[in-house]
Amino acid sequence: MVRLFLAAAFSAALFASAASAASAAPALVPQPRSVEPAACRGAVALNRPLRFPHATDPGGFELLSARWTALGIPTPVLVADHAAADVEFGRATADTASSGGPASPPPGYRLDVSSRISIAEYHGDASGDGLFDALATLAQLPERNGTSWVLPCVRIDDAPALRWRIVSDDVSRGPFPTMDYAKERIRGLAALKINGWSPYMEQVVVDPRYPFVAWPNGWTTAQLHELALYARRFHVTLIPEQQTFAHMHETLKWEALAPLAELPHGYLVAESDPRTYRYLEPLIKSVVAAVKPVPFVHLGADEPIDLGRGRTPRTEQAFTDHVTRVAAALAGSGARPMIWDDAIQQDPATLSAIPRTTVIVTFHYGAEKTYRAYIDTVANAGFDQMVAPGAANWNEIYPDLATSYANVARFVGEGKATHGVLGMFMTVWHDDGETLFEATWPSVAYAAATAWQVKPVDDQTWHATFARAFFGSDDPGYAGDLSTLEAIRPLLRTTPSDSPDYVFWHDPFDLQLQERAKALDLAGVRERAEGVLTHLWSVHPPLHAEAAGVMKLSALRYDLLARRLQIGKEARDAYEEARAHADTPDAPLVYRDLAVAKYLCWELRDGLSNVVPLYVGAWRYESTEPGVQHIITRYRLAEDDAQRCADRIDGVMRENYLRHADVPAWDEVMRSAH
Repeated sequence: MVRLFLAAAFSAALFASAASAASAAPALVPQPRSVEPAACRGAVALNRPLRFPHATDPGGFELLSARWTALGIPTPVLVADHAAADVEFGRATADTASSGGPASPPPGYRLDVSSRISIAEYHGDASGDGLFDALATLAQLPERNGTSWVLPCVRIDDAPALRWRIVSDDVSRGPFPTMDYAKERIRGLAALKINGWSPYMEQVVVDPRYPFVAWPNGWTTAQLHELALYARRFHVTLIPEQQTFAHMHETLKWEALAPLAELPHGYLVAESDPRTYRYLEPLIKSVVAAVKPVPFVHLGADEPIDLGRGRTPRTEQAFTDHVTRVAAALAGSGARPMIWDDAIQQDPATLSAIPRTTVIVTFHYGAEKTYRAYIDTVANAGFDQMVAPGAANWNEIYPDLATSYANVARFVGEGKATHGVLGMFMTVWHDDGETLFEATWPSVAYAAATAWQVKPVDDQTWHATFARAFFGSDDPGYAGDLSTLEAIRPLLRTTPSDSPDYVFWHDPFDLQLQERAKALDLAGVRERAEGVLTHLWSVHPPLHAEAAGVMKLSALRYDLLARRLQIGKEARDAYEEARAHADTPDAPLVYRDLAVAKYLCWELRDGLSNVVPLYVGAWRYESTEPGVQHIITRYRLAEDDAQRCADRIDGVMRENYLRHADVPAWDEVMRSAH
């Protein structure tokens, strides 16, 4: 949307000179291309509601208004088209804007805060994306000046490095967002200048032909349409990812659709069976109809591991024929098909036989030295692609921030330098079924900044910048908490198979795990986690308090993980000492050691019980009810194991030792406890 400059009537009070400017530079995420000081009398005091023209972008105004209100800044107001306004909108020509970038760059903006506040868009189209992005920046711009807020006098010229900046959220394998939280997630992404949201869907969309396939709380096409319209308000495109090849077990487990499986009730649909496409094509078309207009539809097609293990030969043609068939379902919609790149990397020849309009989503997650080989495989074949790093949140108590940051920085950085890379497709996965969306904001924001900015994110100042922008607080403790959570994760590395979730839930008395735990600094983990708990125990940031709550929950779980491993050794050591003295006169020592071992098992139980309400509260803030019951069950089973451990040791004390001066072997006792 192009706006003519509106007359501005700034009152003298608005530009009253501030006694002192804010102590630090604006904490902006992403960082604009150019931020220069501008001349004005001090800073702009936000001591009354700022007046915006009635035609201001509604989504941008909503984001700005909600943020400022939460921070205690007077809530801005909309005024009639010809009334005096404090903000004016217009259009800048390319030769007056430091846009840089490709021949047809995405929309950019200029934001001036000086003798007036003016916002101008360049390289824009009817979407008004540049004006929205300017409002997202203005929303973050206020700084504290004592007990009040001011706008620093600056001139900002800005445009994204990558046209598409997409976040893919897994909504299929555990956490399933409520409609309210899905909208909150969209708003949060938009505030970071993410312009695409791609929900990863397996058994998510309710298909009237087979309504039992989707979860009982799955999205109808009407709800998907509602989310697409809502996202559009905030200049975010809902790009659906509907699985069509592998990862289809939740469909194929049903007897009505089991005949489509490559293997009985398996995970891969049979490309050789025409009935597969009679099922898939209407499903794809219904999803497209719900979200159109949409530039891309992700059709999955990753990890077809079972191809060739059943009734369809594993050939290059089987894969390319499948992609061609499902891509044909998009004909006439204006949407380009997207697929994952793993099968292509294994056999690059497949690129010669799939539709040229296909966008390859090149996904690789470890902190590799370079991703050039993957990117070049696609680029050299002449296909457009998006680079897909990951939040490193799956199977984690809190995301592995160091791995995610390194993955994003290098992968997206190399992508920005490659012709044919349309953007970034940042992925959030919930493989373990229990990770939380609110834990992923640091990784997601880092990706948003990396994809937008020309320059790399400054890793040394990232947590401080992110925390100030995201939590709306100058308290440095939030940045310190993030850095501490990042530092805890490497302290838990034993073997590649030992993810924190695995260790947390594993039997702490297992001798193999205990042997590996000898290499861990468990006290160091706990000291760091308890430092985070000390800060977060009672603070409540003005913005995104739930994300801070999940940081607190994660620190508590890290502390409990390490304590469980400590108890696994301490309880067993106490029991073995009792056993060693069972046939001596030292009865008080034996009695005490057995009591200590019992109490430590109680401590295992109580630690889990203390986490449950915090975890359940965090889940219910984001997601619908059914999934959390699975996790509650897991906590309860672990509590039961700990209680049985205590009860069996109590039985040893009363039935074996006090009556017969005998303490049986630990393994014999624990076998009867399960």
